[in-house]
Amino acid sequence: MRWLPLLFSVALPLGSLAAKKSSSTDRFSEFHAQAQASSPLKLADASYKKLTSAPRDYSAAVLLTALDARFGCQLCADFQPEWDVLAKSWAKGDKNGESRLIFGTLDFSNGRDTFISLGLQSAPVLLLFQPTTGPHAASTVEAIRYDFAGPQSAEKVHEWIARHLPDRPHPPVSRPVNYIGWIVAIVSALGIAGVFFKAWPYILPIIQNRNVWAGLSLIGILMFTSGHMFNQIRKVPYVAGDGRGGISYFAGGFQSQYGLETQIVAFIYGILSFATISLAVKAPRTRDPKMQQLTVIVWGAVLVLMYSFLLSVFRVKNGGYPFKLPPFM
Repeated sequence: MRWLPLLFSVALPLGSLAAKKSSSTDRFSEFHAQAQASSPLKLADASYKKLTSAPRDYSAAVLLTALDARFGCQLCADFQPEWDVLAKSWAKGDKNGESRLIFGTLDFSNGRDTFISLGLQSAPVLLLFQPTTGPHAASTVEAIRYDFAGPQSAEKVHEWIARHLPDRPHPPVSRPVNYIGWIVAIVSALGIAGVFFKAWPYILPIIQNRNVWAGLSLIGILMFTSGHMFNQIRKVPYVAGDGRGGISYFAGGFQSQYGLETQIVAFIYGILSFATISLAVKAPRTRDPKMQQLTVIVWGAVLVLMYSFLLSVFRVKNGGYPFKLPPFM
């Protein structure tokens, strides 16, 4: 009989420990069954406390949000569809509960007391509760808070959760098929194809026109030889001040330039190209001798003036440039 008190003193802690473990397991089984029917779980103050209470041998990811229009939380409304996609994908890919993770959503309308107890002044807030017992037990019982910085997506949150749940299955994000989008895309493609088929007899001569391709090639050549790609890569300013209250249109040195400078140089190249083409193509086809002579003189003068101005621009870029041509000396 004297051994009975000793047996009771040993059995009582063991029974309490087994009861706690059984309670945690039962809670996970209950929430997991609910999640298979609808994930994420819609929580209230009581269910939130039950889900996150210790001890627990599972993880819980809970989104505290404020979706009611009177709160004006745009981020809450934008993030909620991504959160639903993630929770449904995880529940679908983890039907046996091997990851030991439950997704839940607590709206402010249903969890005012929880928001107050946590001292939350803004939403949304995503908390990840780690297990306190079992093989995946964490060293701290404090929930891990997600940082809502930058654009949000289900894939981004999935990566964050997977990083904090090592050695467990991580079901991938599976977005539902957008049938309306597919139908719109197919109908649009068929419509465009029909219009293109009807317009093909009119489009083909344009495509085969040498002058069109010559013009497009000339525009491309002028764009790239004037420094357009340099501007895109270096993100150069459009213009800059000259230090005396004025505007500087040309940057000194051949390793820098301005956006307006590129346009001016492209314009000069374009005029020079057009003058050269006119002298080579248009002037010989002019049958009137006087008109032909006038054409040669006009376009020759334009060619000399624009080339003289181009050389002056080169001297602005580099004062040691040795070449010059009147009238821009």
